[in-house]
Order: sequence, then C-alpha cells, then structure tokens
Amino acid sequence: MDPNILEDIHSPEDLRKLPAERLQEVSTALRKFIIDIVATKEGHLGASLGVVELTIALHYAFNTPKDLLVWDVGHQAYGHKILTGRRENFHTNRRLNGISGFPKREESEYDTFGVGHSSTAISAALGMAIASNLKGEFSKHHIAVVGDASIASGMAFEGLNHAGVTKANLLVVLNDNAIGIDPSVGALKQYLTKARVGYKPKQSNIIEALNFKYFGPVDGHDIAGLLEVFEQMKQIEGPKFLRVITTKGKGLKKAEEDQVKYHAPGKFKPDTGELLTYDTAGLPLKYQDVFGLTLVELAKKNEKIIGITPAMPTGSSLKFMMQAFPERAFDVGIAEQHAVTLSAGMATQGFVVFCAIYSTFLQRAYDQVIHDVALQKLPVVFCLDRAGLVGEDGATHHGVFDIAYLRCIPNIIIAAPSNETELRNLLYTAQIDLKLPMAIRYPRGRGIQKEWETPFEEIEIGKAHCLQQGDRIAVLSIGNMVQNVTKALEKIKKEAIGHFDMRFVKPLDEEVLHFVFKKYKAIITIEDGVVTGGFGSAVLEFAAKHDYKAKIRNLGLPDEFIEQGNIDELQEIAKINVQYIEEEIVTLIQNL
Repeated sequence: MDPNILEDIHSPEDLRKLPAERLQEVSTALRKFIIDIVATKEGHLGASLGVVELTIALHYAFNTPKDLLVWDVGHQAYGHKILTGRRENFHTNRRLNGISGFPKREESEYDTFGVGHSSTAISAALGMAIASNLKGEFSKHHIAVVGDASIASGMAFEGLNHAGVTKANLLVVLNDNAIGIDPSVGALKQYLTKARVGYKPKQSNIIEALNFKYFGPVDGHDIAGLLEVFEQMKQIEGPKFLRVITTKGKGLKKAEEDQVKYHAPGKFKPDTGELLTYDTAGLPLKYQDVFGLTLVELAKKNEKIIGITPAMPTGSSLKFMMQAFPERAFDVGIAEQHAVTLSAGMATQGFVVFCAIYSTFLQRAYDQVIHDVALQKLPVVFCLDRAGLVGEDGATHHGVFDIAYLRCIPNIIIAAPSNETELRNLLYTAQIDLKLPMAIRYPRGRGIQKEWETPFEEIEIGKAHCLQQGDRIAVLSIGNMVQNVTKALEKIKKEAIGHFDMRFVKPLDEEVLHFVFKKYKAIITIEDGVVTGGFGSAVLEFAAKHDYKAKIRNLGLPDEFIEQGNIDELQEIAKINVQYIEEEIVTLIQNL
C-alpha cells in the first residue's frame, strides 16, 4: 500500500485515473487522514468514517462535478471534501476563516448544495434533475445521499412523493446505519431493520409504492460491489433508490462501539480512539443538563409533565427524562413540525408539554408554532437549547433568529435566563398553570454556577430584575449577555451606569422601561441574537410609542450570517464581547 496515495488526489478526476483495484488503498488512507485530523482538531467523526467507501465509489463512478452529488445534512462529507481539493487545508475545518464543517456552495463547485439541517437533499437534487431536463441535459446524473434518520423526515417524503411522478434522472442513496446522532426511531426504521444485505422483507416496500426503482440493500463498505451497482444505476432512466448498509464509525473500534459519543467526540488518541479527558471537577454543569435534570425533578411531582424532542435526546439532555419516565418522554425523530403539533395536541388534553428543540431547528416548524400553538393559546413550553452563537458549526446552526421570529407572534411568552438558577425557576414557573405558549432560550455550553440546585421560586411573567443602579446610562441585557455586561461593568466601575436583567423579551417589563427612560439619558440594549427585529428593536418600539427621547444604542448580531469559529472569536466579530461592551459604554459616557 502507498501511504502517500492521497497526496496525488486533488480532485475526483485524479481519483478516476487510478485502477479500481487501488481504491481500497485510497479508502484506508482517507479513513486514517480523517481520524488523524479530527483527533486533534475535533469535529464530526462517526458519520464520515462510515461513508468512506461510498464516497470514493460515488466520485469514481459518476463524473462529478458535471454529475451533481448532494449530501444530506453534511456530517458525513469530510471524505468528500478531502477528495475534492480541500485536503491541504482540511485542518482548518470548522475554524475561524477555515473551511466549513458542512458542504457549502461558495467553497467548492463539488458542493452543489449548502446543507447543515437534515432531509433537504432529495428535494434539492430533484430540483436540479428537473432543471437538467428543462435544459435538455438528459444524460446528467443527480445523486442524493440521505441517512436513515433523515429519510423519515416529512420533507424527505415530500421529495420522494414528487419525484415518483417525474422523469427525473435522480438516484437516492439511502445510507442506512440505523443511527443519526442518536439511534433512529419510528416505524420506517423498524421496517429497514428487518432488511439486510441480499434480503428484502416480504411486506410492501414503501419506496417502490412511490414509483421508484428500488435496489439493495448492498454492502456500503464493498467498493467493487458499489461500483458495479452504480454502473447499473447509470443505465436506468427515471427515479431510482439504492439502499446501502454501512457502519457509523467504521474503522475505529471505539467509534463503532459507541456511535452516539463518537458522532462528535472531541479530542481523542488517533491510534486507539481513546477520548482525551479533561478535568471537569468543580466546573458548572451544561445548560442542557440543568434543563434535563430539572425536568426530571419537576416530573416526579407533576404527573402531567411530558417531554418531547425531535431526534436530540442526548443533545438536549431529554435523555434523563426518557430514562426516568420513558412513558412520558418521546423522541419523534427528525420531525420538528410533528414535534410541535404533537406537543399542541397533548396540551389540549391538559398535559404540561416541554418541547426541547435547538433554536436553529425550531425555524423548521415556524408555521406550526403560529398556527397550531400560538393561535390556539396552547401552553406548550419550547425549551430552546443552543440559542445564540453556537461556535464551530457555523451559520447553519447559530440560534440567533429566535427572538426576532417569535417576537412578532401574538400570545407567546419569550424568556431568556441569565444563569442556571433562572433557568430552573422558569421551568418551574412554566408548569404552574401556564395559560399561553412560552419559549425559554438558553445557550450552548456550560453555565456559571457550581451550586445550581437551588430551591424553586416562581418568577413573575414579564418582570425584569435590577442588578445595578446608576444615573446616566442604563444597560438592558437579556440572557447570557447579562454575564458579559456584568464583566464589562466590573472593569469600568462607574456609578453612572445602571444594569437591568430584562429576563423577558415578551412581554417586556414596561414599568421598568418607563423608569429607565425617565431616569437615564442613554440606553444600551444587548442580545445574543440578530438586532433586526430583536430585543433591542422591541425597546426602540416602546420608546417610539411613548415618545421618549433618550439616546438608544442596540448591540447584537449584524444583518449578515456569522460563520464558524469559537464563541469568543464570534462574539468579538459580532461586537457583543466584554471588551467591546466596555468600550461602547465608556465612549457613550464621554459623549453625554
């Protein structure tokens, strides 16, 4: 075997120059390259290891980029990136000014569609295939690679349903490894589990019922077998479906054994896969765990509490509820719209439903939030994990739009705790005779309090909290930005500055706002979300309505997508970091 074989592959064209007999060498080298980089730089591991052979076979059998290859989600696209000219800078993956952790159109002509959220590949590839037919390009191939967790999503079925009545030259490759981030769930998963390489269950095949020519399952780690079946696919017109069986984490024993943990494992030893430990003793708990453990604590006393999550029981820590009360906690798979309306249905029957969902994923169920929840005043509690900037996953995953897109909806309460105690108390408050839907947004990562298991206290809805009095400038902060402002004020130590933890974006504490605008000459608002339409906009609207003339400065994310990087770097770019807040306050004082 040539250990340097990857160095001669700068594009799929170079790959296709090799004899097929050498592709196994490529797969060995590619898998090792991915392991070595991710071991030190971190990122998504298991998904990409599982599709190494499939990636090589796709680029070898099809004439990419002329033939269009679309990856769903993109967790599995590291091998694709390395083979398409990004090997030398792959070490910058997910870093500031580096390459994205997901396929991105502006990054490479081989990235035919930008992804990050699931279940979009079939619709996108179908759109491309229909466009090719309209342009008379009937020989062009269009391939969508979709995971078994993603294909159960409603949008994937919408794409399949449409494709089945077209003449599109579309190949859907189902990468079936029985797991997304957590194990796949649902009736479709149960059907797929019964199948194995060379065997199809006797019961009706839903894919064939949708007018697809169905093939498989085949071994996704057998390059020769994949090449043979792809050549057959190329000769068949119309929509085709190939089921490929793979193992997530393939080639790294520990990643195969613990597929959930090794989805994105952090740093590890590349030769053994052993995770590198770091001392967490004495560190605050993650916000997600505070949520998960608090929900269990509340559920022990309130039998009406239900937990629901769309495919993120580990990421949201609803796993604790699922372990303690399995009959009252539900993972519904990658189905955000269903999760929201399922929550609404349960709420009509008197249950207290906590829908745990990442902020960026709630965007996918916007109509359901409006039509099925808020319009009917159903008291669903949306627990929005990963609100604000999330770091290395970048623009597709930042939870920075929720305040703006929820604030315009009638009948909804929006709260943002500044620490773990406030999060606990908001969760406690939400299960006490809530009359309206409520969104509680909290950030990714660790909190700030080591002693977080404090006695519960009910929080009055819509009431702010004064942290510091002043007489010239008032800083109004929301959520985790309270901590940044507090640190900035410690450096300034000016008695002229008042600081208010607003707690609620909707309803705003108008009593406090009237007090602030009457007392202070200038007001600064700060939020870990977009300025356009956000918390600061709400304060501006209040000032305009009541004809207040104070100088107002809104700090928050600009009207642009923020790319990947660590949180400190991104807060600096967005100008919501401690240093910028300090400078802004000092400048404002000097100009008053």
